Amino acid sequence: MSKPSKELLLPAGAELLISSAQINAGFDSLARELQGLVDSRDCVLMGVMNGGLYPLMQLITRLTGNYRIGYCHATRYRGSTRGHEINWVREPEDIAGKTVLLVDDIYDEGITLETVADKCRANGADVVHTVVEVVKQQPRRASHLAPDFSTGLIVPDRYVFGCGMDLAGRWRHLPDIYSAAEGVA
Repeated sequence: MSKPSKELLLPAGAELLISSAQINAGFDSLARELQGLVDSRDCVLMGVMNGGLYPLMQLITRLTGNYRIGYCHATRYRGSTRGHEINWVREPEDIAGKTVLLVDDIYDEGITLETVADKCRANGADVVHTVVEVVKQQPRRASHLAPDFSTGLIVPDRYVFGCGMDLAGRWRHLPDIYSAAEGVA
């Protein structure tokens, strides 16, 4: 009986964009930048599901101190590669009077990040800081809100997956970031 292959069979045309070493260095730097806020404020690290789960976990393994962890679930993609209107699965909760570090995977058009940040403020957050894993080189931003903090990693204007970002609901678990084949958007 042979052992299963550990070789990763990626979707056809996938291209490695950012290695796990670069991603880890980016999260190390981001955590150092955020630590002062965590130390000085009553913070809630609020992951935006599902994509925000990966960067949230990366940050909580690096940040120290007394902070809360929460999540909300606002989705535009619902398994598609094109965004739709925001659908709330779970709104931000228990954030009144708190400093919210809103953690998401990617700053693309900015619609989800802006909508969730506005909802946090409407639900009583004292301050909302937006934190993203990667920023996409996006010529058609729909939002004027820019992330307050990021890992400093930039991806091209292509569909990307890995490190929290999915391709057709899969591949979020990858330690590297890949672009999908040309034509996937």
